[in-house]
Amino acid sequence: MLVAHIALPVPLARTFDYLIPDGMTIAAGCRASVPFGRRQMVGIVLAVSEHSELPHNELKSVSEALDSQPLFPAPLWRLLLWAKDYYHHPVGEVLFHALPVLLRQGKPDHPAPLWYWRASEEGQSIDINSLKRAAKQQQALAMLRQRDIWRHQVPELEISETALQALRKKGLCDIHSQLPEITDWRPGFTVSGDRLRLNTEQATAVGAIHGESGQFAAWLLAGITGSGKTEVYLSVLENVLAQGRQALVLVPEIGLTPQTIARFRERFNAPVEVLHSALNDSERLSAWLKARSGEAAIVIGTRSALFTPFKDLGVIVIDEEHDSSYKQQEGWRYHARDLAVFRAHAENIPIILGSATPALETLHNVRIGKYRQLKLTRRAGNARPATQHVLDLKGQALQAGLAPQLIARMRQHLQADNQVILFLNRRGFAPALLCHDCGWIAECPRCDHYYTLHQAQRHLRCHHCDSQRPLPPQCPQCGSTHMVPVGLGTEQLEQLLAPLFPGVPISRIDRDTTSRKGALEQQLADVYRGGARVLIGTQMLAKGHHFPDVTLVSLLDVDGALFSADFRAAERFAQLYTQVSGRAGRAGKQGEVVLQTHHPDHPLLQTLLHQGYDAFADQALAERQTMMLPPWSSHILIRAEDHNNQQAPVFLQQFRNLLQSSPLADQQLWLIGPVPALQPKRGGRFRWQLLLQHGSRARLQRLLSDSLKLVNTLPEARRVKWVLDVDPIES
Repeated sequence: MLVAHIALPVPLARTFDYLIPDGMTIAAGCRASVPFGRRQMVGIVLAVSEHSELPHNELKSVSEALDSQPLFPAPLWRLLLWAKDYYHHPVGEVLFHALPVLLRQGKPDHPAPLWYWRASEEGQSIDINSLKRAAKQQQALAMLRQRDIWRHQVPELEISETALQALRKKGLCDIHSQLPEITDWRPGFTVSGDRLRLNTEQATAVGAIHGESGQFAAWLLAGITGSGKTEVYLSVLENVLAQGRQALVLVPEIGLTPQTIARFRERFNAPVEVLHSALNDSERLSAWLKARSGEAAIVIGTRSALFTPFKDLGVIVIDEEHDSSYKQQEGWRYHARDLAVFRAHAENIPIILGSATPALETLHNVRIGKYRQLKLTRRAGNARPATQHVLDLKGQALQAGLAPQLIARMRQHLQADNQVILFLNRRGFAPALLCHDCGWIAECPRCDHYYTLHQAQRHLRCHHCDSQRPLPPQCPQCGSTHMVPVGLGTEQLEQLLAPLFPGVPISRIDRDTTSRKGALEQQLADVYRGGARVLIGTQMLAKGHHFPDVTLVSLLDVDGALFSADFRAAERFAQLYTQVSGRAGRAGKQGEVVLQTHHPDHPLLQTLLHQGYDAFADQALAERQTMMLPPWSSHILIRAEDHNNQQAPVFLQQFRNLLQSSPLADQQLWLIGPVPALQPKRGGRFRWQLLLQHGSRARLQRLLSDSLKLVNTLPEARRVKWVLDVDPIES
């Protein structure tokens, strides 16, 4: 008998064998319902063979084959199997992560049927007046005699489902189903929106990418903010769609999708589908199915949209490729940008990595010839580079966290009917709550981190584990009612600005104000209407948005980013500063950027202000080469957590001993730890880590694979929660 080797969504790096009953057909990449313990589970067939390590009489049988064809196209299947080895993650969790939730639950892999009401023969011939005592039934039957009524249209037509069910009981109508037809967008494809005239650099970039459209090529589109990268994407996609092929566009955050979707839908007379975490399960499955059938021309989505199957994928675009949101930080810790390059290679198609501030790893890949670089050095249209100023905060009397010179500049820009962005990467009212009498500070007991005060909701919230507690009426330590907020958050800034700029609308854009569906789109629509306005925002506001009336941008509190234990902090700050600065002066108006700091002479600031991001990147790459840090070496981080702060370090020391005793360990291997994580406690668990560094990625991978075979023999392995993070971006 044949045996199916099935991956289940469990945290075990193995498959499970089941017998395939006679007459059942099932192949690799298909789902199957199987008994697992006392319950039925959905699994994915990894392979079919005649062999099992267990005797056939000890194997259970597959209960049901759920698919007639594999769910994953061959290139995507290869990507997922390669990724589970590279990231050393259980195969079942990897494969199920790539599926919409409804497919994980065993729902059909085809669109749900559409239901419609139709009058029966008796309903067509009966005297309509015989229903005059049931007016609603009479009205419904009169409509049904003229045409069929789709079930989703019933509320719009002001007839009731109850009346239709009553007619059905009388045999006067019935309900029927029909699978939705797959519509082909290709014959009617046109470019419906206005094309902007490309400048020489944009046209050169489009021509270079189009010239190699039939094969794999990784292009870094490095364009300063406002240089028209999106217009290059649109022109490349126009060529791809004209050939009848599809496109995948990844953006780092949901916040960028409304503006991006609008531009793509305006330009192309072709279906654009969206995939991100704010959709419900049915919407996600619908978009997934349309991409697989070829019904969707373009899919725009966040990180996990990378795993969408396509009928004929022609190009992948990664917008803001440097963004850390592309790295999954829970469960399977993959990097969507890196896997996208692998997928483009597997599909033999071009991939475009766009950014004004490319990641140092990406620039390194350009230097060694893996990627090719296209530069956009001029702002699109007649937009001019913004002027930049540093305000030294030492000795200044601040109002609402703003220096007097900044308030004066804001007034000038607002009086000219322009808009101002104040960037403060700290949501909530205040980052801490302090007792003025005894010095007690509200601290999350699960994280050893200060609670953030959210004044509007009257509660304290931990931004690390998301736990909440009501705002205490008095100090729990001394009983004083003199509780004072310490520090400045976006909510407090909004409150303090209102009296400073009476009559000027203020928009606060952060995760708290945009959590409701449609809230972000409404906020952005208010901004685009123009006129004097102050925008307060966190990182959500810094990325990719085009605000034509913004002429002044200020970064209020960035000093913490200048002094960090994380070697990547300088790169992140340089990217953030450059991205935020790029929001100013994008439509022909002169822009101005003001940075408030207590450290105006910091060398990182001086390099960015006077030489720009490219000079910073060259300097940072040289420093990393000297210190043999990524991209000049590879990192793998092993994190362990426990409840008593004892077992995790012991486990990591045992793991370290295992690695050091391996015959694959050599002089280039550098092990750091076990040491406490930068945030040593989160969610009630104590966190420790062990860092592996080696100059050869392949050698480090082999060493880890070899050691993982023995890790379950370690005494503490089952007493701690531990995870692997390959190519970590956070410590």
